[in-house]
Amino acid sequence: MTVLWPEEVRLEGEGLVLREWTEDDVAGMPELFDDPAVARFTPLASPFDEVAAKAHYAKCVTRRAEGKGLRFAITADGGEPLGEVVLMLPGEPSDPVELGYMVGRAHRGRDLAARSLRVLTAYALQLGLSPLRLRIDSQNAASEAVARRAGYVPADLPPKAEVEKGVEVTLLTWEYAG
Repeated sequence: MTVLWPEEVRLEGEGLVLREWTEDDVAGMPELFDDPAVARFTPLASPFDEVAAKAHYAKCVTRRAEGKGLRFAITADGGEPLGEVVLMLPGEPSDPVELGYMVGRAHRGRDLAARSLRVLTAYALQLGLSPLRLRIDSQNAASEAVARRAGYVPADLPPKAEVEKGVEVTLLTWEYAG
C-alpha cells in the first residue's frame, strides 16, 4: 500500500502541532533520541549521533516519497521537536497500518505521547486507513499506558519474538478500539 501525501502534512490538536521533520531538525535529533529508553524500546540506532540523525532524516524523506509512511516531530507550537510519532503503511493492502511514538527524556510526563498518538490516529482514520496497530515491547509498561490512554487495546494475537540490535524482544500487538 502506498499513499500520495499532500505536499505538506501538519496536524493540530490536543494542544500540539505534529509537523514533518525538516533538515534543520537534524542537529537536535541526538538530544531527543540518544537515550537508554529509546535504545532499549525502539529500533532506532544507538548511540544516536549526528550520523544516525542524518540517516534517520533521510529515511523520513525516502519513506514519504515512496508513499510508505510519515514521521512527525511532536511540537507544542510547530517549533522545537519534543518527540516523534510515526505512521507506517503496510506492504499489502490487507495488512495493518502501524503507528509508533517516542518522547525525548526532557519532555516526558506531559502526556505528549498519548496526545500525539490520538491526533495521528484521527488523521489515519480520516484517510480511511485501518486496522491501526502498535507493536509494544512486553517490558515497556510506560508505552502500554500510552496506548491505553490513546484508545488502543491488546489485540488477540500471539506475541512475536524478534531480534532488535542483537537483543531478543517480545512484541505485543495493540489495536485501535475506536
